[in-house]
Amino acid sequence: MKELHKWQKPFFTMYIGQGFSLLTSSAVQFSIIWWITVQTGSAMALTVASIVGLLPQAVIGPFAGVFIDRYNRKTILIIADSAVAVSSIVLGLSFFFTTPSLTFIYFILFVRALGETFHKPAMQAAIPQIVPANQLTKVGGVGQMIQSACSMVGPMLGAFLMSITSLQYAMFVDVLGAALAVLTLSSVKIVKHNVISSKLTIMADMKEGLSSIKSNKALVKVSIPILLSTIVFVPMGTLLPLMVKEYFHGTAWHNGVVQTLFSSGMLIAAMLISITGGMKKQFLMISVGIFTLGVCALVGGILPSSAFFMFCIVVFIMGTTGMLSNIPFTAFIQKTIPEKNLGKVISLVTSVMSFAAPVGMLIAGPLSSLIGISNWMKSAGVLMLVVGGLCYILTRKYDEITYEEVILSE
Repeated sequence: MKELHKWQKPFFTMYIGQGFSLLTSSAVQFSIIWWITVQTGSAMALTVASIVGLLPQAVIGPFAGVFIDRYNRKTILIIADSAVAVSSIVLGLSFFFTTPSLTFIYFILFVRALGETFHKPAMQAAIPQIVPANQLTKVGGVGQMIQSACSMVGPMLGAFLMSITSLQYAMFVDVLGAALAVLTLSSVKIVKHNVISSKLTIMADMKEGLSSIKSNKALVKVSIPILLSTIVFVPMGTLLPLMVKEYFHGTAWHNGVVQTLFSSGMLIAAMLISITGGMKKQFLMISVGIFTLGVCALVGGILPSSAFFMFCIVVFIMGTTGMLSNIPFTAFIQKTIPEKNLGKVISLVTSVMSFAAPVGMLIAGPLSSLIGISNWMKSAGVLMLVVGGLCYILTRKYDEITYEEVILSE
């Protein structure tokens, strides 16, 4: 019990601050996007905003991992939080002098995304320095639970702020969240990780990260279905509003219900995993998660347009099952990758997934227009069923050995 208390206090102290930062960042991000929507009414402007938010992770992510492994991760987290706060201050102040250009707004979104590019992998890499290996899956559930809660409440807070004030004042809310995150993080002692030799070049560092992935056969095999499911699933979530509007003839209220149910499912699943640790066979858990997503998508596409209530239930289950693959996948990386390479590996994996998402959108967008949104959802469901089966075939043998044996066998 003493061991648990030893790690629980710094972990929860850190996450309380980070939770507030995530909440205010989510609210401000919603506020900025809504401002762009109102000011331009342009789908292209929103598309550019999405691309700007994706670029840092996709392009700079692998390089960010090198610095996360070379330098103090706590310091990197504080700098990343501070950079986001400064960008919010700059945008907020700019409104007092003139209405900023759309290009300037994009620049602020880029800076915020750049901070997140360093922040997220640094946080995931720092957690094993605080939390025992046998608690990482549960802790992953706690982290996802907090993120899901923020993704639910953040937009509502953003909408409330925009209804009672203007964007320049809403931006300063993010400063408060970042300040609390920095304050709590400063009070947490994080054991220094094993730093790699500074004589290595950045490219050599990246090659070492790639080698660390290649040598972990279990990680390579489970990453294949995770990548494929990202290509299929991310567009599924993005096109849900289109399914509601075109197929079920719903309104903004119907779409709000669907989005809330999806996030609620994620929150509940993350909560259960944080309490129970999930299934003992973690790779089976990932396979079940992907397979069940396929079932949900297939059922959602088959339902008649009059069965919106049933579709809501399917979306809720879809939200819960998404966590079954994401949480154990991240925990496996944290358990089996050496500390000195953990930042690089997490950044590389996240960057690949960031590239996979737009690839999926480029396929799903035209295809759904060609065959119809419900037919596309059925097709996506069948693909996810195949990917879930593939995941089981590729990874089932690794559930029969311990994490220590996985590491020693590489």
